[in-house]
Amino acid sequence: MPTPKSTFEQFLETVPTENKTFVQTMHNYMLEHGCKATIEEKKNGFFASYKHGKPLRATFNFLFKKQALHARIYGERISTYPNFLNNLPVEMVQAIDGSAICGKLVNNMCSVKCTGYDFFIAGKHYQQCRYNCFEFQLTAISSPYIKQFVENEIAAR
Repeated sequence: MPTPKSTFEQFLETVPTENKTFVQTMHNYMLEHGCKATIEEKKNGFFASYKHGKPLRATFNFLFKKQALHARIYGERISTYPNFLNNLPVEMVQAIDGSAICGKLVNNMCSVKCTGYDFFIAGKHYQQCRYNCFEFQLTAISSPYIKQFVENEIAAR
């Protein structure tokens, strides 16, 4: 059975107080830049997805994971803004380090449709899975970088 659609307001009610302004700002930014928002209630909490382009492709998500709010960015155009990655704070680079290796890029053992990310940060080579590579917990440190990351991606698309 499909998950019933929820409203942004319902989602925002569940967002921790310290993240509400950021979440509202990002929601407004995504809508202003032609993204389609879909809000669903999942097992771990709400899931907000923002799709952009023609055809519509996922660009950015908010999701609850381990009782914390996370942002997932689909950096399909990271090759157009490589210097940005070199300036990420340590906590975000550690999150990338902890993400799964892309089975398609490394072992050619994933779905034909799968496309991982192949990039460098400070000279270190990464070949990571697109589904959790750029997934970051929202913190006072990560939030401005998440916003800039999404802005770079929207501009590149």
